[in-house]
Parts: sequence; C-alpha cells; structure tokens
Amino acid sequence: MRAMILAAGRGERMRPLTDHTPKPLLPVAGKPMIQYHIETLAAAGVREIVINLAWLGQQIRAALGNGSQLGVRIHYSDEGDSALETGGGVFQALPVLAGASGTEPFIVVSGDIWTEYPFADAMKNLADDDVAHLVVVPNPDFHTRGDFGLADGRLLDSGERYTYANIGVFRPEFFVGCKPGRFPIAPLMFDWIRKGRVSGELYHGVWHNVGTPKQLEQLGRR
Repeated sequence: MRAMILAAGRGERMRPLTDHTPKPLLPVAGKPMIQYHIETLAAAGVREIVINLAWLGQQIRAALGNGSQLGVRIHYSDEGDSALETGGGVFQALPVLAGASGTEPFIVVSGDIWTEYPFADAMKNLADDDVAHLVVVPNPDFHTRGDFGLADGRLLDSGERYTYANIGVFRPEFFVGCKPGRFPIAPLMFDWIRKGRVSGELYHGVWHNVGTPKQLEQLGRR
C-alpha cells in the first residue's frame, strides 16, 4: 500500500510556531506530529509514503530522510515556494501513488491531524465501483456546519452533515481530467459524491485537528 501525507502548508494559524518550524515537525509529547502518522501507516502495512514539501520543506526532508529508520520508504514531492493546495499536491504525486499499473488506490491523510484511526480499514472499505472512500467525524466546535452527509455508507451533498476527517482512500480515476497546477480537492469530492461514487464512514474514535498553538498544547497534555 501507498500513502500520502499532506505537509506543504504554511500553517498560518499556528504562527509564530511555524515561522521557523514546518507544522508537521511541531512536537506532540516530544515527537514530531508527522512521525505519528508514519508509524501508524507503517503498522497498517503501508511501505511507501509520499510527503509533499513547500514551506520549510527541507527541514522535513532532513528530519525524516528516506524513512528507513521508520520502516518505510519516503518519496518527496517538492512543490517549490508555493504549495499546490490539496488537489494539486496529490495530482503531482500520482505517478508514485498510483503504482506501476497507474490504477492502484492510495491513502491520503493531512499532516495536521492527530488520530488513532486504523488506516488499513479505509483501504478495505473502498468498493470496486467507487473512486474514493472518505472518513468523517462528528462536527467539532470550530466546524459545526460539517461537510458531507452520510447515509448507508454513502456520502451525500445533503442531510445531516459531518466533518471530513482529512483521511481518505482515492483511486487515480478520482483525478481524471485534472491538469497540473494549484487547485483544491473539495470541488472534486462534491462532484464525485453527486455522481454516487464515494463511500464514507463515521469515525467516533480519537481525532484532533491541530490548527493552533492552543490545540497543540491541549493535545500534548492529553
């Protein structure tokens, strides 16, 4: 299995901590946030991981190296001085993520969450006819309106909405018709959801969005 950790963002809300340290390297209980993801992905059977780089990206490369010390092989997707956003970042990394056949599904997780979600479950839950399987969580206080509806294991653009957990499995087909450059992934999600090609699950376990210094401090204490 292959996975991508989104790690190119500037982390504006985390300033001043991110003025000199990339957000994925900020420590939680003495360990960089991104290392928790790598260890959890490795435990789930992922052996190749793509990490996209932009803001202070060389620090991430220097800290993690080729990943061998963590039991994985890390590929870096350098986006230059300006991050390509979620959609553009994943699209640039597709040649690695899609495998030799160009059709293999892969996991994508945001580098600024902390979770105990079992990543292998998402891969198992991706049906043959779907282009993506997304994990949602109960709406946190900072995002009470949610993102997607969910009924009978299908994501909807209607009904009671839950918050996207920034965890998903995608087939390369999800990005058909896309072109290189900077673009968000959310519009693609809604397009495929309306076509009935995206499944979902509601996760009630440990999940934190680590967006501010206060949230980072709270997670560290926990």
